[in-house]
Amino acid sequence: QVQLVESGGGSVQAGGSLRLSCAVSGRTASSYVMGWFRQAPGMEREFVGGISRRGSFTYYADSVKGRFTVSRDNAKNTVDLQMNSRKPEDTAVYYCAARSGAYDQRSYEYDYWGQGTQVTVSS
Repeated sequence: QVQLVESGGGSVQAGGSLRLSCAVSGRTASSYVMGWFRQAPGMEREFVGGISRRGSFTYYADSVKGRFTVSRDNAKNTVDLQMNSRKPEDTAVYYCAARSGAYDQRSYEYDYWGQGTQVTVSS
């Protein structure tokens, strides 16, 4: 069984930066494609960014491209989401997720999920 625990959430003013981290335990992180998703109140969960098993490839939603960066450290079993130039519409609960198969942006294709961490951006 794989456990994912997010940390680093909080409040930030628009234009500021925040870094989220996801700790992977139970199995080595390198076994999984990792993704970050977010869900705002009343909205569906949406893909934010993802990273391949070795970190060679990263993928981003158009809404965050150029502002957010996904990275991973397989030696530490962690996956990070660096968020710069934050906007109020980035306010959401952010989740990390792990997938055994190939890269995918669809949330239902992911096998394991963290509990989520709240990120609030004020204008």
